[in-house]
Amino acid sequence: MTLNDLHTGDSATIARVRGRGAFRKRLTEMGFIRGKNITVVKSAPLKDPVEYRILESNISLRRSEADLVEVVSDKDFQGVKTGGPGIISDVLQRGPVVPRPGKIIDVALVGNPNCGKTTLFNRVSHSKEHVGNYAGVTVGSKEALFNHRGYTFRITDLPGTYSLSDFSSEERFVREHILKNKPDVVVNVVDANNLERNLYLTSQLIDMDVTVVLALNMYDDLLARKDKVDLSLLSKLLGIRVVPTISHRGKGIFRLLNHVIRVFENEDPDIRHIHINYGEEIEHSIHKLQKLIRLTPSLTDHYSSRFISLKLLERDDNGAFLISGAENFMEIQAKASEESERVGNLFREETDTLITDARYGFVAGALKETMKKSGANPGFTRSQRIDGILTHKYFGLPIFLGFLWLMFHATFTLGNYPMGWIESGVDLLSLFIKANMQEGIFRDMLVDGVIGGVGGVIVFLPNILILFFFISLMEDTGYMARTAFIMDKVMHLFGLHGKSFIPLIMGFGCNVPAIMATRTLEDRNDRLLTMLIIPFMSCSARLPVYVLVAGAIFPTKAGNVIFMLYMVGVVFSMLMSILFKKALFKNSEAPFVMELPIYRNPGIRVILRHMWNKGAHYLKKMGGVILVASLVIWALGYFPRNVEYSRDYNQLITQEEQKDSEQSASQIILLTQQMESERQQHSYIGRLGVAIEPVIRPLGFDWKMGISLVTGFAAKEIVVSTMGVLYQADPNGGKDGSVSLQNRIREQVYTKGPLTGTRVFTPLTGISFLLFVLFYLPCVAVIAAVGRESGSWKWAAFVLFYTTAIAWTASFAVYQLGSLLQPG
Repeated sequence: MTLNDLHTGDSATIARVRGRGAFRKRLTEMGFIRGKNITVVKSAPLKDPVEYRILESNISLRRSEADLVEVVSDKDFQGVKTGGPGIISDVLQRGPVVPRPGKIIDVALVGNPNCGKTTLFNRVSHSKEHVGNYAGVTVGSKEALFNHRGYTFRITDLPGTYSLSDFSSEERFVREHILKNKPDVVVNVVDANNLERNLYLTSQLIDMDVTVVLALNMYDDLLARKDKVDLSLLSKLLGIRVVPTISHRGKGIFRLLNHVIRVFENEDPDIRHIHINYGEEIEHSIHKLQKLIRLTPSLTDHYSSRFISLKLLERDDNGAFLISGAENFMEIQAKASEESERVGNLFREETDTLITDARYGFVAGALKETMKKSGANPGFTRSQRIDGILTHKYFGLPIFLGFLWLMFHATFTLGNYPMGWIESGVDLLSLFIKANMQEGIFRDMLVDGVIGGVGGVIVFLPNILILFFFISLMEDTGYMARTAFIMDKVMHLFGLHGKSFIPLIMGFGCNVPAIMATRTLEDRNDRLLTMLIIPFMSCSARLPVYVLVAGAIFPTKAGNVIFMLYMVGVVFSMLMSILFKKALFKNSEAPFVMELPIYRNPGIRVILRHMWNKGAHYLKKMGGVILVASLVIWALGYFPRNVEYSRDYNQLITQEEQKDSEQSASQIILLTQQMESERQQHSYIGRLGVAIEPVIRPLGFDWKMGISLVTGFAAKEIVVSTMGVLYQADPNGGKDGSVSLQNRIREQVYTKGPLTGTRVFTPLTGISFLLFVLFYLPCVAVIAAVGRESGSWKWAAFVLFYTTAIAWTASFAVYQLGSLLQPG
C-alpha cells in the first residue's frame, strides 16, 4: 500500500520510501522515514497534489510521488528495534578554553523556512527586510551591524533551509557560508510549532562541530497549546544553549544576545560538543575514514573530520570537494565508497537514509526526555478551517481567480480617487510655476520636463500601493504557498513546477525579486524555464502604462481591460513554457515537495509596512532614473530651437486672429498643433522617432509612441514620463495646460499625412500598444537579474531578443487583423 491509496482523513505509518537520488533524500529530510505517522489532509482542487500531515507540519506531494512512499496501517507496523542509533554519546568539552580576544562577534542566522529568522534579524538589527509566510522569502544573505553590551555584532541572515545537504541552492549556500566564513556563533532559529522537523537541521550543525545557540522561536504558540519543554535539560542533551524567543513581539531577544556573548566567551558550562550515535556499523565506517582524513592536517584545521566522513558516506558531492586537496584523496574516496556500499548491503538500505533515520532518532529521543505535550493544537485547527474554504476542491480555484480579479479591479477603481487628487495637485503646481516665472528655458524645463515627466508617473502611486497591499496580504498570511498547491497540476500541464507559481505571482509586484525567488526551485532547468517566462508577468512598473492608456481609451471598462492584460500575460507564459520545455529543457521533472505553513494574522500594520516599503522603491525611482530620463527626453525634444517650418505658421495664426470668429479659433488651435508637431519632429528625439517609425507604423503607432517604448527599456515607468513630456508639450487641451495626460492622449490627432484629423489612440491602436508593453523586453534591471541568476549572459540576451520579437508579432497581428475586420 502506498500513500496514494489513502483517502482524505486516513492515517498510516511509513514503512519505506522508494526511489533514488535527490527526491528520496529530500523526503527523508522532511521526516518521511520509517515509523512516522502520516495523515491525508486533502487533495488540491484539481485532485493533485495532495496535502499530508507529518511531524506537526503540512507537506504537499504529487500523487506520482506519493506512490513511492509505502505505508502500512498503524496496528500492522512492527516497530523499529530499540537500542539502535539515536542516543547521545561521547560528551566532550567544547574548546577553546581561553576566551577569544576582540569585541566583534560574527553571527549567522540559520533555520528552516518560515521559522521567523528574518523577523529576528529585523528586531536585533533594526532592519526592515521583507518577511513572509512562505518558503524562499530570503533568497540571499543579508548582513547588519549593531552594538550590544559593548560588543559589535556582525549578523548575517541566511536563506531558510531544511538541511545542509546538496539538494538545493539555498542548502549549498548556507553550508558553504558556515564552512568558509566560520562564524563565531551560529544562531539556529527553530519553530516551536514543529520542533521535531526543525531540530533535524540542528543535528547536522552538531555534526559540523560549530558553536551554536538555539533560539526556540514562536514560543508563545507552544505556551498557548500548554505544551511544556524542559529547556535546561534540552540544552544539556543537545550541548547547545536553548533560549525561548517570540521574535515578532521582540521578547527574549536580549536574553538570546546575552547568551551569544556568554557562548562566545566560553562562559556557558552546558555548551559542549556531542556525537550523535549512528549505530555500530556506521560509527565503525566513520572511524576508518577519520583516520585517513586526519593524515591531512590542513583539512582537520578547517573542518570536522567526523562531518566530512558523514558527507562521504552520504555520497554528498560536497564531501568529495572538501577533501579534493588532500594528498590521499583517491584513497579516502575509495574507502568511502567501499564503506558506504558495505553498510548499504548490510542493512539493505541507502546509507544516507540510515544516517537520516539516526538523526531523527536522536531528535525524537531528546524530545521524549524533555517535552510534554498537552494534545491541543489550536494553530493547526485554525489553519485547517481556513484551508477548508481557500483550498476547497470545488471553490479553491474560483476563490483564487476571484481574488486576482479583485486585486486588479481594485487597483484601478479604488486608485482612481487618490490618483485624481494627486493629478490635480500636479496641475496646480504646473499652473503656479507658469504664473510666477518668466517664460524661458528654465520654466519650460520645470513644467514640461520635471512636472510633465515625473508628475505624469507619480500620479499612479496609489495604484501601485493597492497592488502591493494585495501581494503583501498573500505573502504574510501564508496564502502564497497555497496558490502553488492549488495551481501545481495546471503548472504541471505546461511543463512547470508547482513552486514556479510563487515567483510568477511575485512578478506582478516586480520581476527582479521574482527572478531571484527562482532559487527556491531545486532543479536548474526549472529555474531557467521560470526565469524565461517571468517577464510576461505584468510588473508594477507596467501598471501606470496600463492605467494611463486603458483609462484614456476605455474609461468605463479600464479595470476589465487591465485584468485581461494580466491574464493574457499568464496564459502566454504558460504557452511559452510548453515550447521551451520541449525545445530547450527536455529533462525529467523535479518532485513537488513543499511545506504549507500555518496561517498567521500578521496585522494590518505589518501588511501596510510591507506595502509602503515596496512603494518607497517606486518613489525612489521618481527622484532617480525617471527624473534623469525625463530631463534627457525633454532636452532632446526641446532642441534645436531653430526649426525651418514648411509654412509660416506665425503669419497664418496672425491672419486667423484678425478674423475673430469661432471658425478662426478652431483654425488657430489646429495651426498651433501642426506647428508644435512639426517642431517636435525636427527635434533630436523627433528625428530618432521618425527614423524608427517604419518599424512601428505597421503596429498602428506614431513616432511618439515608438520613442516612449524605446525609453521604457531603462524602466517601464519611463514610458509614461516620456508620454508626459511629449504630449504635455502639445497645446491640445487649452492654454492653461491643466488638462490631464489621459485627456491629452484621448485627444491626440494626426496633423499631417493621409490620417490627418483622425485620432492617434483608437481602441484598436490602444490594444495593440498595451500588448506591446505587456510582451516587449523587460527593463535593464530584469535583464541583469536573469544574467546573474542564470550564470550566463546568453540567457539575458535571449530574453531581450525573444520578448521583443513576440511583442512586435503580437501587436502586428492584432492591429492588421483588426484593421481588416473594421467596417469601412
